[in-house]
Amino acid sequence: MEGEVRERRGDDAAKLSAAVHGGDEVEHDVLRTRHMLQHGEHASEGDAEVGHVIAMWITESLSHAVATFSSIAECQHLVERWKLVGRRKMRIHNSEKQHHHTLVSILLVQILLDATVIRRSWYIPSLSSRLEGKVALITGAASGIGEETVRLFAEHGALIVATDIQDEQGHRVAASIGSERVTYHHCDVRDENQVEETINFTLEKHGRIDVLFSNAGVIGSLSGILDLDLNEFDNTMATNVRGVAATIKHTARAMVAKSTRGSIICTTSVAATIGGTGPHGYTTSKHALLGLVKSACSELGAYGIRVNSISPFGVATPLACKAFNFEPEQVEANSCSQANLKGVVLKARHIAEAALFLASDDAAVYISGHNLVVDGGFSVVNRSYSFTPA
Repeated sequence: MEGEVRERRGDDAAKLSAAVHGGDEVEHDVLRTRHMLQHGEHASEGDAEVGHVIAMWITESLSHAVATFSSIAECQHLVERWKLVGRRKMRIHNSEKQHHHTLVSILLVQILLDATVIRRSWYIPSLSSRLEGKVALITGAASGIGEETVRLFAEHGALIVATDIQDEQGHRVAASIGSERVTYHHCDVRDENQVEETINFTLEKHGRIDVLFSNAGVIGSLSGILDLDLNEFDNTMATNVRGVAATIKHTARAMVAKSTRGSIICTTSVAATIGGTGPHGYTTSKHALLGLVKSACSELGAYGIRVNSISPFGVATPLACKAFNFEPEQVEANSCSQANLKGVVLKARHIAEAALFLASDDAAVYISGHNLVVDGGFSVVNRSYSFTPA
């Protein structure tokens, strides 16, 4: 259904382009009708017939207003404006033929006058709908960075399957956005069978997967290497590395099978490139995940699939607050005290915006194998040894 809408929009855009920019008879008819209106003349029956055909496909296009415009209200406003301009410029009579004559002239002339507006709607991806019609699977979606990404992707037109093991919170997030945009589905990424079932669920519901944001992860306790709990270490690796590998594996299979030029994004950390910023298991897992991203990128590029990661600095997510036994304000204060970039408090929304950038074809169409570090320069500056004046 969505593919048909996209194809129809493409056909409509081609017709509109011919009417506005073409050098053929259609442009001649449009310009001639505009000239007659400017000089108070009536269009002929032939003009009405040509224009009526154009009116028909415009009306058809507008039936897909939700997919084309940001809202039905915007669509209706544009139609009413076309009518109003026509009534002001034309002498309207009661005959059906004259009604068509008026409608045709309104549409033909106002298409020219509104060319900029219409081109923005049809040709240029709107900044407020960068994922329009895309299907996104987001893991670790019930809180923190995952929740913010679900909300932002939904704002930009994506259809989302949000997964987590925090079912109550996950259902709350989905319900707060709306079932027409977000579906919550339980998935523990440590279990490959659950991962595969989640991919199949998404395919059955939406037919494909365009974007994977693999965000599920754990931090673990802050024990030293001398007292390292290897059972906890194994759980961290099972979630942060094995779970992501399983998610990429089954999502990539679906993308390849559907010939989808998709985007896969993984949440790593500044701990993926430097030591001393988190527990040993967490740091090890994030280093490994960065390697997995590079390795997957090298294989999936042949299918047009982009694979990237995001490395955030300290964000006051529920996961971080629990790991460090801090309130959100304490996490933010601690991060700000160590930050290189002052005057900004890093929020989960900032990481979601980075994910949106990597997910959108218009912005990141040729970016793959990249680790987008969102840390204000923290990981490239050694504050313990610097020639920078105090």
